[in-house]
Amino acid sequence: MPLDTPKSAPRKALSAPQKALRKLGLVRPIDLALHLPLRYEDETRIVRLADAREGQTVQVEGTVTHSEISLGPRRQLLVTLDDGSDTCTLRFFSFYPSHQKALAVGAWVLVRGEIRGGFMGRSMMHPAFHAGGGELPNALTPVYPTSAQLPQVYLRKVVASGLARADLSETLPPELLASLQTVVRAPWTLRDALRYLHQPGPDVSLDALEDRSHPAWQRLKAEELLAQQLSQLTAKRERDALRAPALRPRPGGLHEQLLAVLPFALTEAQRRVGAEIAHDLARPVPMHRLLQGDVGSGKTVVAALAAAIAMDSGWQCALMAPTEILAEQHFAKLIGWLEPLLTPLGKRVAWLTGSQKKKQRTEMLALIASGEAALVVGTHAVIQDQVVFQNLALALIDEQHRFGVAQRLALRSKMTATLKEGEPSPECRGTDFAGLQALPPEGRGGDAKRASGGWEPEPDAASGAEPHLLMMTATPIPRTLAMSYYADLDVSTIDELPPGRTPIVTKVVSDQRRHEVIERIRAQVAQGRQVYWVCPLIEESEALDLSNATATHAELSEALNRPRAAVAADLLNAEEPVPAEDGVLVGLLHSRMPVAEKKAVMALFTAGHMGVLVSTTVIEVGVDVPNASLMVIEHAERFGLSQLHQLRGRVGRGAAASACVLLYSPPDGGRLSETARERLKAMAETNDGFEIARRDLEIRGPGEFLGARQSGAAMLRFADLATDGHLLDWARSAAAQMLAQHPPAAERHIARWLGTKAEYLKA
Repeated sequence: MPLDTPKSAPRKALSAPQKALRKLGLVRPIDLALHLPLRYEDETRIVRLADAREGQTVQVEGTVTHSEISLGPRRQLLVTLDDGSDTCTLRFFSFYPSHQKALAVGAWVLVRGEIRGGFMGRSMMHPAFHAGGGELPNALTPVYPTSAQLPQVYLRKVVASGLARADLSETLPPELLASLQTVVRAPWTLRDALRYLHQPGPDVSLDALEDRSHPAWQRLKAEELLAQQLSQLTAKRERDALRAPALRPRPGGLHEQLLAVLPFALTEAQRRVGAEIAHDLARPVPMHRLLQGDVGSGKTVVAALAAAIAMDSGWQCALMAPTEILAEQHFAKLIGWLEPLLTPLGKRVAWLTGSQKKKQRTEMLALIASGEAALVVGTHAVIQDQVVFQNLALALIDEQHRFGVAQRLALRSKMTATLKEGEPSPECRGTDFAGLQALPPEGRGGDAKRASGGWEPEPDAASGAEPHLLMMTATPIPRTLAMSYYADLDVSTIDELPPGRTPIVTKVVSDQRRHEVIERIRAQVAQGRQVYWVCPLIEESEALDLSNATATHAELSEALNRPRAAVAADLLNAEEPVPAEDGVLVGLLHSRMPVAEKKAVMALFTAGHMGVLVSTTVIEVGVDVPNASLMVIEHAERFGLSQLHQLRGRVGRGAAASACVLLYSPPDGGRLSETARERLKAMAETNDGFEIARRDLEIRGPGEFLGARQSGAAMLRFADLATDGHLLDWARSAAAQMLAQHPPAAERHIARWLGTKAEYLKA
């Protein structure tokens, strides 16, 4: 190293406000420019105390006539302000010597706060203040979303600096600006819109700013929706340029065999959706499809048929579920359907979870790596580094919204990692198991592979190879979300329930009638039926006065039973379901129980030995017990609408009439909130998952509906899908035109609005 080479200066540590800015994602000047105010304070005018109304936030200016520290029940600084029209007491429970100095008798100060009335006259609690006599601002003062280490004064300065430095040049070509004018009257430029929203004049309508109907807001929302549509269209086109195995079912193969052995006929909707998936799998580009269907519509069998097509072609599949209980339900079904068909081919269904013993786990990892495991079912354990697939071609993700973006990307990367190590082994390269073994040695070359319709990875294309991806959800996606957040996906919908499902009667019942509900449970169990009772919390919480699962379990055991220990001993040793008069085993299931204990409880309930299962929401998805006919949801007002619908779907799976009881507890002496009432009303009025989803979107908004803040998906910060449908329609058509005719401008637009967030769309 040359002596005159300067050493790099040590990197300066970030200050607390700078760290807070990074945490909020405010890194680039454009990030700061797009960090818009939550609300505004009017500091442009002074109000006389005599004219101020109680509850009004006002700015007053006057002289301090009295200042003292009171040591009464609580130490406080009391200051009397006189503006010539009236007096007001300023109270500070938290103060410093600098407060006393600035608010000394005789000081002329400008004070802003909420006017309160009372026996002792007007007062303000902890008002903002500074020396009076200065020039008043000529624009409203913005109040920004912030965090503890980020004072408003500091944030206003850095936002103003970012706004001055950001590149706000026009990205929309003239023809799109013209088309935007047909949607938004006299659209503003982005520069003018941002400057206005950061510092609006004092005479602006605060209502128009707060409900975001102002033309400046309309321009921002149109740009944001366009960026989202562009990023999703770009992600879709990039995926279409990648390669994937072309998977086709062979005559007489696994796909046909599975259809033949199923103990039920597929519904028309299942057949239609299966055909859509099969069409995608047959193409040499990665499938990226969302399979949505209401609770109990039969998504698992559609996934199994898709897996059969992949396994028919000699490739592996992976099915990942969010919980071990749900993964085990899938595993049990798939073993029953597929194991007899795979065994003659020397293939297996593997099971992989985090709770497995080391010996069993090592055995499963070896089966996966060798390719003997044609289908791998499991939880997050499927995506761990030590899991190496021989030739993964199809990834199935159940309840996809429950997984983070990184987890979904990790599963898709499993194929790329495998292919980089080298091509799939000869016996698994785009052909079927039986067909390959039947061919003579000279017939196993490239011509045979091409004839079989498989795909042989090109050596230089390994890094561009992706598995097909099928994501499943029992939370139906409303049309506006399908057009925006899921615009890059192909969506298949199972809109028909299997025959024989009984409609579920839903009743909303006050907790004061709890004893009636328990009697209903007693009657159901006496008829040989089973019951779920769901509680929202595991342990006591002072903040939320909710019944916990443990206390409810004890209450129901006592109410329904002779001494529980004797009953439990009898039933645990029973080989057949025990009649109700011999006692009712009341089980307890929650997320903090050891896995082995959870499995034991679920096995007892599934076998019919357990009459009542008290549970937290770990039974929300996937649990399938046809004999269960009553679902009681305690503190139903605390659950989200889609979660209530998922829980209700655990019953009504057999021929018996089923019911769902929503127990609610209004706060002491009060009524349920408007939101809670809307949720319970929707549940009582409809069983239709799509209508439930539409109402849920109205109540919660897209952020909570999708859980996307946790998963990292590109969120809409400004646009509201409920009110901005006209802007979404414009953005959809504009995105296709802009990408086709002005690709550099489209790239700049995506970078401005999304930065690195666009990467998340790959998941």
